[in-house]
Amino acid sequence: MAELKTKPGTESVAAFIDAVEDEGKRKDCKALVAMMRKATGCKPVLWGGAMVGFDRYRYRYDSGREGEWFIVGFAPRKQTLSVYIMPGFEAFSELRAKLGKHSTGRSCLYIKRLADVDMDVLEALIEASVVVMRTRHPG
Repeated sequence: MAELKTKPGTESVAAFIDAVEDEGKRKDCKALVAMMRKATGCKPVLWGGAMVGFDRYRYRYDSGREGEWFIVGFAPRKQTLSVYIMPGFEAFSELRAKLGKHSTGRSCLYIKRLADVDMDVLEALIEASVVVMRTRHPG
């Protein structure tokens, strides 16, 4: 079975964020770090050199594949900020309806800039997702 390539690293999250070229995106990244750190009580860790994750959980699929992943995190991508809401969005439709301009993938919330969304709603979404993940994967 192939080993997961994206793992927690030892690189500096602050240096990674400081290297984000766009000043607005860099400020948004710093705001997400503060918000996610508050929601998890954990320090940020750089995963795979390009994602900032907070806390960890272990998973095991029926196939036998297992690994470790962050409970909540984000990545500054070229076009958007990808915010990783690991339980997905099914349970969060009311919050999404109030969030503002965004799109989603399976567990990814895509935001062009934080000014496009209601920060209180985003914070509530992040906090709720952390609760769900910690309930599913007690530690």
